[in-house]
Amino acid sequence: MPVSAESLIADVPAFLQYARPATLLRPTAGTPGVRDGSVGGPLLWPADEPWPACPAPHLVQAREKLSDEERDTWQRIDRAMKERRRRNPGRAYELTAEEAREQDRIMAGASALDMITWERCRWVQDTSGPGVPMVPVLQLFARDVPGDHWPPGTDVLQVLWCPNDHGDLPGQPYYSGPTVELRYRSSSTVETVLDPPRPDRVGRSYLPRPCAVAPLEIVDLPASDELPDDLYDEGDRWAEERDVEFERVLACRPGWKVGGWPSWHLTDLHVIDCSCGARMRLFLTMDSGGDPDVVVGRFGELRVFTCPKDPSHPIRLNIQ
Repeated sequence: MPVSAESLIADVPAFLQYARPATLLRPTAGTPGVRDGSVGGPLLWPADEPWPACPAPHLVQAREKLSDEERDTWQRIDRAMKERRRRNPGRAYELTAEEAREQDRIMAGASALDMITWERCRWVQDTSGPGVPMVPVLQLFARDVPGDHWPPGTDVLQVLWCPNDHGDLPGQPYYSGPTVELRYRSSSTVETVLDPPRPDRVGRSYLPRPCAVAPLEIVDLPASDELPDDLYDEGDRWAEERDVEFERVLACRPGWKVGGWPSWHLTDLHVIDCSCGARMRLFLTMDSGGDPDVVVGRFGELRVFTCPKDPSHPIRLNIQ
């Protein structure tokens, strides 16, 4: 039997209670049509249904020129720091307490300093203008992803996002990224398809390159932070004996994925609860790189969580 979560479960049955079905979408560059499953392809969208627009403020970068005095002070501190490093090659670049206070004063809460143009850069909310049209990210049919994901009478899932960053979205604490919208529909009711509007304000990393999907059903397991220590150790030994890594090979499979378990490889486990109090479950993972050529966060994963008690409850978004 190939090395997989299923083969691990066959040898260590205690993992069975943690197994979740998942579908790896495996997008590859192509020319999908409106009646195909796709990443970044055209949507089977009724011509008489308005195209969604993002109503939320966007994050835009504001730049502020440093004064001559501020630039001279920063350069003086930089020269002093480099001179200390030259005298002590084995040590890191170090600031004195006074220099750190001076730099904090100059930055004035900004997130970055452009040392070519000598401008402070900060992210601010832009509320000007009408809503930006959302862009197609994913279309799946029930034939692509079997399971209990589908509300009665529907066989198409469409995912759109606003191709801009947002912060402080209602109901999305600790999140900065694109707004996301999920739509379900019946393919049999769509005859004439809408040609969607094109957004004029776009973060290029949020425009997926059209890809076909090649769904593969798998079994996914959680990582160490959601397993008993002794069971994780047993699974890790089992994987090591077969020259594979437990996490990201047998557990928390990466890539574009429906279902399965989320990885918390950048942070500690973050429990995401619904407004009703239920612990939410991973529904969808959208990954950076690969043929779709999108980038979320710091080349990470954007995950959509849904309520297991009532899927109509608002989704939660998380980037890891």
